Amino acid sequence: QVWLVESGGGMVVTGGSLRLSCKSESGFSTNDMGWFRQAPGKEREWIAVSRWRPPLTYYRRSVEGRFTISRDTTDNAVYLRMDSLKPEDTAVYYCAAVRKYGQQWINKSNNWGQGTQVTVSA
Repeated sequence: QVWLVESGGGMVVTGGSLRLSCKSESGFSTNDMGWFRQAPGKEREWIAVSRWRPPLTYYRRSVEGRFTISRDTTDNAVYLRMDSLKPEDTAVYYCAAVRKYGQQWINKSNNWGQGTQVTVSA
């Protein structure tokens, strides 16, 4: 089981940028890693995935071209760079080790960290 801590959230205006961090003391090993978010009143959804092998990335259409997922095995961290933020990006953001389930990516362990809040004002 991989224990993860998310950080880097905050309040920005439309068009702003943030970089979220997800760190694990035990490292991510060879896990595929993903970022999810949950907006008020909505279900949690995956938004970005970094595969270990092959080293591919995948994005939900609503964030493609604006968000970039990356991983640093030296620092045991996964990052989410978010540019051109919109009010609809307001949510709590989580990271997790993931696996494919049909056309979706899901949390491999179903355990979640505390997440980090991102608020984008108009």
